[in-house]
Amino acid sequence: MESLTLFKNFKERRLFFLIAFFVFIFNLYVEFTKYKQFTKNEVYHTSGTIQNYYQKENHSTVKIKTDNFTFFTPYKQPNNSILYKEIDLYIVSKNITFISYLKGFYTKSFNLNLDISKTSNIENIHNLIVNQHTNNDIASLYSALYLASPLTSTLRELSSKLGISHLIAISGFHLGVISFVLYFLIHILYKRIHSVYFPYRNKRFDIMIFITIILLSYMVFIDTPPSLLRAFFMFVFGFFLVRNNIKLISFDTLLIVLLVVIALFPKLLFSLSLWFSVVGVFYIFLFIKYFNNLNKIIQFVIFNFWIYLTINPITHYFFATTALEQLYSPILTILFSIFYPITVILHFLNNGSVFDQFFITILNTTIYSIEINTPRWFFIIYIIISLLSITKKEIFILLNLLMIFYNIWLFHFIF
Repeated sequence: MESLTLFKNFKERRLFFLIAFFVFIFNLYVEFTKYKQFTKNEVYHTSGTIQNYYQKENHSTVKIKTDNFTFFTPYKQPNNSILYKEIDLYIVSKNITFISYLKGFYTKSFNLNLDISKTSNIENIHNLIVNQHTNNDIASLYSALYLASPLTSTLRELSSKLGISHLIAISGFHLGVISFVLYFLIHILYKRIHSVYFPYRNKRFDIMIFITIILLSYMVFIDTPPSLLRAFFMFVFGFFLVRNNIKLISFDTLLIVLLVVIALFPKLLFSLSLWFSVVGVFYIFLFIKYFNNLNKIIQFVIFNFWIYLTINPITHYFFATTALEQLYSPILTILFSIFYPITVILHFLNNGSVFDQFFITILNTTIYSIEINTPRWFFIIYIIISLLSITKKEIFILLNLLMIFYNIWLFHFIF
């Protein structure tokens, strides 16, 4: 049976775009109303949760998320114990623009009152993970993998040199692995119940509902990372499309999900992690479109390498760190699919330190790196060619030539 299209004609497509636009404008107006209230006086009293801290030689900064906005402010002598703690303070709201308010801003603060008496559920789980490791960097790694917690400066630098930041930051890749494991486990548990009590129901549909509820709960629990939010919307939307026999793997699907996310959450328009997530899915769809007829084994072998090399010009426009070891990234991505669920189980069994010695060895390894950014002119051309590749195979071939040229140029500085 041939798959249907989501929009029957241009009129329906136009109606969707209009609805998305007006929802975006409405939510942007709501944010602007909050902003005007925020800037009404020069000083604003607020409370929030400490999400990150940045310790430097001369000063330290904490990232605080409130119900309405996220901001950065100086903080004296921060340490691990302040993560996820509630804090009450006064901040200077003068001269903060609306764009800064949406993106997250830096401001001075005073009368900071840290509440160390309360511990949240996420803090308790964070502590359970951390207590299974003696090395602070390794504890930070696992907490980031499961709870989207901040990495130590050492790990941020190492993940950048190895080109594995996408593996550590919770995104659609993690959601895919989690969904697969959940489906396997729920199927085992539900199979007998279904055959005895609900044989008339669609078993796969029920399992997918269970998975959706679990994923939504998990996403809310870890404070809804933008990349995971995009992935969850796509998961739910994809589920809807499959149930209604509508074509799932299409650039329309990606665009619709992106527009819905931004319309509902205008602040995410400035989220780099969301855009990287969208870019990753875009190139996956390009791969499927043009390599779908290849042998499945060949597809499996070249998939992660092609995706990594194709995204490189974009990631290096924003992040300049370049190292030869980044070429291991596709292999590490494949291995991560096995490593991730195993370590989750090990931490549940209070044996999370099994791989610690391996990671200590990596942490003690010196990796030579240099700073190279993608030239802006090439970045713009590359984005345009990538988008046009949707329409014609000849342009897709040109995209691959640009990708090969760029990566040879990038890594020749290291050889």
